[in-house]
Amino acid sequence: MKKIRKAVFPVAGLGTRFLPATKAIPKEMLTVVDRPVIQYVVDEAREAGIEHFIFVTGRNKAVIEDHFDLHFELYDTLERRGKTTQLERLKGMQPDAGQTSFTRQQEPLGLGHAVWCARDLVGDEPFALLLPDMIMETEKSCLKEMVALYGETGNNIVAVQECDPAEAHKYGIVGKGADVHSGFEITGMVEKPAAGTAPSNLFLNGRYILQPEIFAILENQERGAGNEIQLTDAMLKLERLQRFYGYHYKGRTFDCGSPEGFIEANIAFALWNPEMRDRIGALIDELFSEMHPAERQKVAG
Repeated sequence: MKKIRKAVFPVAGLGTRFLPATKAIPKEMLTVVDRPVIQYVVDEAREAGIEHFIFVTGRNKAVIEDHFDLHFELYDTLERRGKTTQLERLKGMQPDAGQTSFTRQQEPLGLGHAVWCARDLVGDEPFALLLPDMIMETEKSCLKEMVALYGETGNNIVAVQECDPAEAHKYGIVGKGADVHSGFEITGMVEKPAAGTAPSNLFLNGRYILQPEIFAILENQERGAGNEIQLTDAMLKLERLQRFYGYHYKGRTFDCGSPEGFIEANIAFALWNPEMRDRIGALIDELFSEMHPAERQKVAG
């Protein structure tokens, strides 16, 4: 069983839901409190033991590469000004030399195509895939637990969470089989099932451990929904050849690919920050109390 050493981050998306903010700034570099969204995801991968970080980029994404580069002038300025706390924090986020790789997805042909673009950098070994829009609670490392489950079972691992059964048609849904170690066997997968046909309410939350055979399938994968090469379609084919196991993540996940999820993440992480909690909490209470009673009732549910 090969160790999970590499992780792929597909960061080529245009971020159209955040225009005009993303006209010049990649959506992955928008900040949740004090860090870019992509930094949260990379930190999760590092905590899980990932050694090589592979970014599949697109046009106007060079700032992501700059973010993970060594900034001599900034480090020198912080050191000369005695700002050791900020300096040490930045150094702690800095990947070592040779730990990052960047490849280009020239056309927006879907998630499956983005993963396929990383094939030569991944090589013939299993790898983690983290969707950069999805960030998790800092106290619960989803990928670390998935790596542990991989060590117990091998093959492919996907992370899932529960959704409202009435909303299952919006997601990729898995069928739940027998419990295995800290996870369970997956009996099937379906992308956006018709209402009332979902095998469960467990949806794919953007964290995967995949075997390298997925690349050969993606290479010949026909376009699916949205006229794009869909990863789920390739996973359905791989499922016929290899086992898939699920890890049921019980923490919170924020979809920062939507404006609403992005705002939710900022509020939640600000309230979890001891230095901000009191002020942000007081502001939320104040704004809530100033709302019209009818609007306040809608918010309260």
